[in-house]
Amino acid sequence: MPSGSSTSGVGRVIAGRYLLLNRLGSGGMGHVWLADDRELACEVALKEIVFRDPAEADEREARVARARAEARHAAGLRGHPHVVTVHDVLEHEGLPWIVMEYVAGAVNLRDLVDQRGPLAPAECARIGLAVLDALTAGHERGVMHRDVKPANILLAPDRAGAPHGRVLLTDYGISVQPDAGETRYTLASVLVGTAGYLAPERVTGGAPTPATDLFSLGCTLHYGVEGRGPFERESHLAELTAVVMEDPRPAARAGALGPVVRALLEKDPARRMTAAQAEAALSRIVTPEADAYARTQTDLGSQPHWGGAPPPGPTPDAAALGHHPTTDRPDAAGFGPPPWAHPGTAQGFSPPSGPYVPDSSSAAGRPGGWQAFGPGPGERRRTRPRILHAVLGGLLGMALAGAGVWYAMAQQGETGGTKRPYGDAVGLGGPLKNGDCVLADWPGAAAFQGTPRLTLDPSCGRKAPDGQVMAFVAAASAAEARAEGPAACEERTQEIRGRLADVRSFAVVPTQAGFEAAGRRTACLVLGANGPVYGPLGEHRRTGAAFADTATMQRRDCLDVRSRREARLASCDEPHDEQVLGFTRLGADVTLTEARTESDAACAREVPPRDYGFDPSVYAAGSWTSEGAWKSGTHFVVCTVRKQNGGTMEGDEP
Repeated sequence: MPSGSSTSGVGRVIAGRYLLLNRLGSGGMGHVWLADDRELACEVALKEIVFRDPAEADEREARVARARAEARHAAGLRGHPHVVTVHDVLEHEGLPWIVMEYVAGAVNLRDLVDQRGPLAPAECARIGLAVLDALTAGHERGVMHRDVKPANILLAPDRAGAPHGRVLLTDYGISVQPDAGETRYTLASVLVGTAGYLAPERVTGGAPTPATDLFSLGCTLHYGVEGRGPFERESHLAELTAVVMEDPRPAARAGALGPVVRALLEKDPARRMTAAQAEAALSRIVTPEADAYARTQTDLGSQPHWGGAPPPGPTPDAAALGHHPTTDRPDAAGFGPPPWAHPGTAQGFSPPSGPYVPDSSSAAGRPGGWQAFGPGPGERRRTRPRILHAVLGGLLGMALAGAGVWYAMAQQGETGGTKRPYGDAVGLGGPLKNGDCVLADWPGAAAFQGTPRLTLDPSCGRKAPDGQVMAFVAAASAAEARAEGPAACEERTQEIRGRLADVRSFAVVPTQAGFEAAGRRTACLVLGANGPVYGPLGEHRRTGAAFADTATMQRRDCLDVRSRREARLASCDEPHDEQVLGFTRLGADVTLTEARTESDAACAREVPPRDYGFDPSVYAAGSWTSEGAWKSGTHFVVCTVRKQNGGTMEGDEP
């Protein structure tokens, strides 16, 4: 083992208090772990310093001091809404550990763009405005970040339910206070920062200033809207040379953000856009003066590639459907849409028991909302967490896509043998297969606490399944499966979770005795965070199949509206009626009845089609609601785009 490296792993207790659950990531300084704070009974993130090479031990004192400086700088910004909170710095076995806020469901900007492609200019401007606010707060304290880049910007669910509404700047590991006489905890021969994001004056040996952080912010905004950095080259040396000697790569997609990026990338710091100027310019992009609607929840997804359409699934029972007119139509009143938005389509109701079926209404025959039914006669009801509206906002951030890592180790089921590969607690009599839909019964009142008992739902819809097997992680041993499976499942399901409104990952790990019977692999589930998913997810859905609930709708889905009461998954290469852009969430005090008239305006305001390149004179915002989202207390709304004249979209849209 390299000198000074850590032997820590899952299950180890740090400083007698923090139980390591799984590794969240690794960087130049070491590892970041998800840990359980046994004293306060909450989850935290622990940053561990690791020396991977014996030669690094020579820099041990400097790196330990740097970790303490990081904690001090970040702690000085405690409470700032756009900075990851640092709770404490402690020493364990001679090495420092930084105790930080665990940001549930977070994804960094680099990974988000890698997975889904470049962001819309307004969304990128919103993120830039938040990062600028964090940088300015640090600059006012004399702290320069020195490593602003996409990987150090976290996007996470916010209290309003926007999947990436919370923006956080992290990693003050190389920050410095140049005017405070601080020791520079870096080797003199080492250029500190990330090639391609360093300001020219830093590359040539200049001191860090607020302007250098702003240059890095400009590079980051360019990456967010273009999908690659302005000075991205084949080697770090080439990138450093380009930063000093070459013009930035032109921004083809930036739109109104382009002039801001160019001004931030000015090579002369004296001529570079200032923080105040950048704030004003970004604010105008996020909220144009002529537009009264602030846009904070846009999120650009990627286009799905659907295969040929199989025979359509069964049509929902039309007799069970209800009709709830929206406002701004001959049969409704009391609501006015945004000036450029076509009358909306948000509906929902409380019908009698039976299967889940859609409901729609519109003067032009457009879809309305989703009707949700409870379990039919003879079907059992599974225990569901009922989240009080008063505390929903605080809990939702931990329940959204990818929040935390929870898994079924089934340690109490080691006696299950090959008859129960995952143990007695899980209870399955055979190995899970790709696409299996499951029902989950949790041992207590709260979901994702403990090990659930799983049963299969072969119909994948008739019993309102809680989730579906979406991936597998192979392992060499049961011990490796327990140690690596949960984190690997988080990674394997990250993309599909990012496309859905309210899901999270769950790893079903085989027992020692059942390891071979389970196929020597961990099954990765995607489960509804606050209720069932009601049907198949992702690639397991069939083109042409009718939607049973909004829970299975995902970003960039194309919809074929057969009637006012039915919508089906369509190929985006063929004519279709609507396309899903994203999600928003209505307030905890909004009833389902009120949502039928409010969700259109919310989507036009929070997920406006024009942010995705749709001409507002041609296209309009639409929305769908479901009773399930109100039963769970999440109040999620699916936001779509469609043509104002009721015509079909032909696959050549943005």
